[in-house]
Amino acid sequence: MTAAQDLLKRAAAVAAVAEIESGMTLGLGTGSTVAFALDEIARRQREEGLQVAGIPTSSRTAARARELGIPLAGFARTETLDLTIDGADELLPGSLTLIKGRGGALLRERIVAAASRRFVVIVDRSKVADRFASLAPVPVEVVPFGHEATARRLARLGLRPMLRVDAIGAAATTDGGNLLYDCHDVAAGTAPAALADRLRGTVGVVDSGIFIGMATAAIVAEAPGVTRRLLPECQISTT
Repeated sequence: MTAAQDLLKRAAAVAAVAEIESGMTLGLGTGSTVAFALDEIARRQREEGLQVAGIPTSSRTAARARELGIPLAGFARTETLDLTIDGADELLPGSLTLIKGRGGALLRERIVAAASRRFVVIVDRSKVADRFASLAPVPVEVVPFGHEATARRLARLGLRPMLRVDAIGAAATTDGGNLLYDCHDVAAGTAPAALADRLRGTVGVVDSGIFIGMATAAIVAEAPGVTRRLLPECQISTT
């Protein structure tokens, strides 16, 4: 990640956090762009007296929120979230279809997004795609038992699944204890909804990183301090 990318990520994060009001319960996403949002929430708490609580989508986000003094909540006492802020690995601007899961939290991210009144995606301009799966593979979370057989089923869908490994070469696991396959070579013209349905119906698959019809807005950082706000099937001018 370059310093220029960091500036863009921060711009998107700051623009999204500006929409937070005291008393809100938030969904806190996972990833490098969300890390800047957590920093901005903490700043607003210190300097403005902002009062919020958040449900984190990963243990990593939970740990960072605690470090920053952001109060955490859970679904036992929370039915609906006011706003979720999360990143994406790829964004189709017209429909706000997303590919998520590079941070390994796709299932928890979906649960949190589904419980939210508003789901704002924050990305830099490099994540905006002209066609589906042209910038990022599709992450697929699978149960560990028989995952090799599941991978063969994924290959029969025309994909090239690659088991995700960590820095020492061991299989990466999600907070739920599952494995991740990053599926490459999605054919041009593939309909995201059709592929999501086929993945959902594949034995051994827990979830995929294809998010359709969940984002209510996206904030795209074009330059430091310059963002575009996108709505489904609608683009609002640069601010």
